[in-house]
This record gives sequence, structure tokens and C-alpha cells, in this order.
Amino acid sequence: MQLYCNSLTNYSRLKTIEVKVGDLLLGNFHPIRVQTMTTTDSMDTMATVEQSIRCIEAGAELIRITAPSKNEAENLLNIKNELRKRGYKTPLVADIHFTPNAAEIAARIVEKVRINPGNYIDKKKFEFINYTDAEYNEEMERINDRFSPLIKICKEYGTAMRIGTNHGSLSDRIMSRYGDSPMGMVESAMEFLRVARNESYHNIVLSMKSSNPLVMVEAYRLLIQKMDDEFGECYPLHLGVTEAGDGEDGRIKSAIGIGSLMEDGIGDTIRVSLTEDPEFEVPVCIDLVKRYDKRNKLTDYNKQLTENKIIINEPSSAVCQPKTITTPIQPIEKIPYSPFEYKRRQSLPVTNIGGKYVPVVIADFMEAKSINHNDLKSAGYTYDEQTDKWNISDGAADYLYTAKKILDFNLPGTLKVICNHDVWLNAIDKEKYYPLFNAQEYISADKKSDVLNFISIDTDDDASYNFINNIAHDDKIVLTIWSLHAHAMPSIRRFIMELMNRNIQCPVILVVESYDTTIDEQLIHFSTEAGALFLEGMGDGIWLINNPSLIINAKVSGRTYLETKNNQQFLNNTSFSILQATRTRISKTEYISCPSCGRTLFDLQETTAKIRSVTNHLKGVKIAIMGCIVNGPGEMADADFGYVGSGPGKITLYKGKDVVKRSVSSDIAVDELINLLKESDAWIEPS
Repeated sequence: MQLYCNSLTNYSRLKTIEVKVGDLLLGNFHPIRVQTMTTTDSMDTMATVEQSIRCIEAGAELIRITAPSKNEAENLLNIKNELRKRGYKTPLVADIHFTPNAAEIAARIVEKVRINPGNYIDKKKFEFINYTDAEYNEEMERINDRFSPLIKICKEYGTAMRIGTNHGSLSDRIMSRYGDSPMGMVESAMEFLRVARNESYHNIVLSMKSSNPLVMVEAYRLLIQKMDDEFGECYPLHLGVTEAGDGEDGRIKSAIGIGSLMEDGIGDTIRVSLTEDPEFEVPVCIDLVKRYDKRNKLTDYNKQLTENKIIINEPSSAVCQPKTITTPIQPIEKIPYSPFEYKRRQSLPVTNIGGKYVPVVIADFMEAKSINHNDLKSAGYTYDEQTDKWNISDGAADYLYTAKKILDFNLPGTLKVICNHDVWLNAIDKEKYYPLFNAQEYISADKKSDVLNFISIDTDDDASYNFINNIAHDDKIVLTIWSLHAHAMPSIRRFIMELMNRNIQCPVILVVESYDTTIDEQLIHFSTEAGALFLEGMGDGIWLINNPSLIINAKVSGRTYLETKNNQQFLNNTSFSILQATRTRISKTEYISCPSCGRTLFDLQETTAKIRSVTNHLKGVKIAIMGCIVNGPGEMADADFGYVGSGPGKITLYKGKDVVKRSVSSDIAVDELINLLKESDAWIEPS
């Protein structure tokens, strides 16, 4: 099978052609560039300049500004001149959707123009058209005629271009032929790229954005394969998850989509699209990029270990240590799955783990000095002393890891405990408690559970590959697998591929430990390593571990989120958010919220918070909150309901992609959204 990257085991950047954006170079192994987009009115020169400066000083290397019409495109010159007068040389990017003449104006002013092939020439009517080949070729000629003038201007002025496909705004032509699919996204960009190549214009960057990380990742992989097949070369790639939302969920969803690709050396520039002020996007981008900058420096994989590999002091512990292994991961001879389509790895169920069960969540209480009823609140269980009953949330962990502790109170019915094997031997309730072994312990143990045994596996240890032959037909085990490697995700992926090749179908829990010192860094670490594997269909559970004493910054977007005392709640929430973002376990409402920009017709952050506050109990419902018609209905992709700005102070409400109510006053629009949810039987009263 042809790969979409250089290696599925050892990290190396994907080679792309070099593109010049002003004085900034993209692709061809240049550093991964960080960018963001302003949220101000593009006609307000000074506000846009001031916000751009805040973003530049935060670390942005490109600044994108919306230009929805000729007026905004022309005003880019005033913005650019003011920035240059103040000494800022950062390249500017004009964001164009429906207006080719605005793009042609902007291309004479700024260093880069972004067009969306789904709506640059076509108007979306959600019509299915059964094209003949001749009719389709006529459409290609129309694209050539309408797109070529912009290409000629870009060539004349040395302007770069991004052909930016969005999943939710594919043209009717693409939808009719390819459907709402990753391949449709690829072809949408390729139509325009072929025209550019025919004009010998190559100063191009491409993107494949979606609010669904799985769709996004598949589309980029297919695009790389398609470019390699057709051209024998790859253009630089701009990575981003569109409409990721805000806060922790927005960071997690972005890190999963962007990080999954960067794990394989893909990506030349990134933007994290958050429903927040753009300067808050930049540090998240920087945290993502620096994970892979470090890997670029580990070029000599044959050198001695940078630090000695730790032998775990507690043999039953699943905990990794903050040591880095840089020796090469062995290549895999056979790839047992298609990386271009999602299919969950086949595993045999052991109690409620594996098979067709949703991935389980393990709450780590290893470091807890003591555990009482109230401590379980952080894992989703609230105890009512008066009734002696437990209230169980949708985000309740399935297992607790207590290491050396047996609890002295009755547990809720759905919760089970994992403890070290030597402790489990003394547990009275063998239906609630299950043992954790290391490989050698399991082989030599005289007594094991008749129901479920967890085995801790280090994927960097050659002995682990020998060990799995011993348990090939054991239907009572679950592997908890982890890696100390500098490139941990491919090490774990390599091991799971070996399980697949040997037809070993025991369930697998993904163990990820972070020693990062800020919340954003931990969210990124957990999301990239665990999320990337869930997108591959690998993983029957998640177990996140950190050291709260290392955390020096407990703020996300200026909001205090985590203190050491509720670290377990942070880990539990993050676990469920990763599963939600990878669509492997739905436990809460999902919000598809665009980043605000100069087109936005209402206060997006305030409105998102308001809608979230009254709908966050609607498990599994997807609500899109879009600032303008550019981002709706097309950009809403697979949302169940949409709240879209249609004019100053006016909202249009959607059910799926169908308009239900137009020109609703923003003063009552949230109430009308609730009425729509009720009419659609999607509403339940909050408890």
C-alpha cells in the first residue's frame, strides 16, 4: 500500500515544494509556520492593525484578514501601510469566499490570497446534478476561465495563494459526483490546482479543513497520495480544524486533527481556529509546533539513549517515566489496515471492553493518599448521603486505578477497580476488583482473575513482541500499552499493527502520560497521542496520567480551569472530550462554532456561551453556531441544528441544512432555537 507519509514508524517531515509568502518561506523543510485570523471589521483599519499587532507579538508569522467585498479588499492597502509604518513586516493573507473581483484586488496588495474552491466560482444551491462527462468538462472550462485571471495577477505580483477546501462548503458539482466525502474535498482543490499548474503557477498552499477531525485527516492523506500520483510532488499544506469551538474542547479537537497529521511529519503551516480572540490561538499553535521541532533535532536515531531507559520500580504499575528513547522504531512489513478510511480494529469483548463496546475511560487514582466517596465526584460519581445512592453522569469513568488501595466503601454499580496484582490477591470482592500485571508477572502468576486481567505493556521493549504470542488465545486479558519513545504514538501504533498482523484480538487500552507543565501543553500531548490512534481505529479505552505538581500555569484563555485539587476531574474530562472529538464515544452536546472574523454579524463568543449554558445537557446533539452565511449552512457540515448570522441583529435557524426560521431577532433567537429543539424532539428538560 502506498503511504501518505515517509514512514509510519519513525518521524520525518514530508517533503513539499517551497512557497514564498512575502519574505517568509513555506514548505521544503522550512520551520512550521504559525498563523491566525483577525476578528475585527476589515473596514476598521486601526482596530484591525491593533489586533494584528497583538497576534504578531504573540508569535503569529502570517495574519489573515477577511475581504468579503471590493471595499474590504481595497482597505487592505490601508491596513498593510499602517502595519509597515509601525515596523511590522509580517505577511498578510486576504480571505476570499464568494467574490473573485475582491480576490483580484487583494492579490495586488497583500502577500497571499486564500480562496475556497467550493464557493469562489459556484453558488451553492444544494442541488444534485447528474453530469455527463461532456457537461463536467464544460464545468472545468468555466473554472479555467474564471480562475485564470487571479492566477495571472498572482504571478505578476509575486502573490502566494492558498486553495482552501472546507468540508461543509463543497460545490454542488463536487457533491453530485463525489458526495460529501474526503475524496470530494480533494477533488475540489485538485480542479483548481490543475488550472494553476497549466498556467505554470506553483506558489500555492493547500488545505482540507473540516469540523470533524476524522474527515480532515483522511482528506489530507488522500490529497498527498493524489498529488504524488498525478504530479510526483506535493505542495505545502496548511493544517486546521475548522469551527473547533472554544476552551478545552476547541483545543482538544484542533490538537487531534492537526497533531495526528504532524505526528506523521505532515504540515507546513497551522492555524488553530478557536471561538476566542485570535491572540489566544497563537500560543496553542506554538505549543503544537514545538512538539515536532524537538523531534526534528533527534536526527541521529542510532546514538545512545539520551537518558537511560527506566526499569519501572513498581512492576505492576502502568506508569511511564519522563525519559526519552530515541532509538529507531522497527519498520512494519505489512500495514494491516487502510489509513484512508476509518475502520475500528477488531477485538474480542472482555466484559465491557473491546468488541462493539464504546471505549472505556480509566480514572487514575494511583497517587491519591486516600480515596473516599467525595473523591469519586471528579470521575463522574456523586454520592448522596441521605439516600445512600450514587448519581452517575454521562462523563463517568468506567474503571478506577487505585494501585495499592482497596476501598473501604461500596462502589456505584457501574464502576470497577483496577489494582496491582499483589493487592488484588487480598481483595474480597473479585467481581469489582481486577488485577494489573506486568508481562513477567502474568506468565508466572498462580492466581489470575477468571473474568478480566489487565497487563501493562511497554511497546519499546522487544520482549513485549515475544510476550504477545503467549496470550494469543487468552480471552480474559486487556492490554494497557504505553511508550517511552520520543515518538510514542507511532511506537504504540507499530505494536497494535503487530497485534493485527498476528490476529491477536485482545482489547487495548491506550495509556498516555504527560509531564508537560502547562494545561495547553497537556491537552495537546494527550490529544495528539491518544486521539491520533483513535482516528486509526486503534483503542478500546483511554487512561491518562500526569503529575499535577509540575503544572505551573492553570489557565486556559485567561480562565482558571485546573488546580491540583481537581486534577483528576481535568483528566476525566479530557478523556471524554478526546473520545467525543474522535466520535468514538458521545457523552455530551457537541458545538461546532466558527472562529469570529470581520464577517461575523453578532458577538460570537457571548452567544456561544449563552447557547452552551442552556443546551449543554443534550447528549449527542450537534449544534452549529456560525457568525455569517459563509460559515452556514455549508460549513456546519454534519450539525443537527444551526444558528447562523444572516444580517445585523438577525439570525437564521437550521435543522440539518434546511432553513426553518429566517430573520429571527438576535434578542429572542436563543429561545427560538430551544423551541426548534423541542419541536424536533431533541429537547429534554435539564435535571
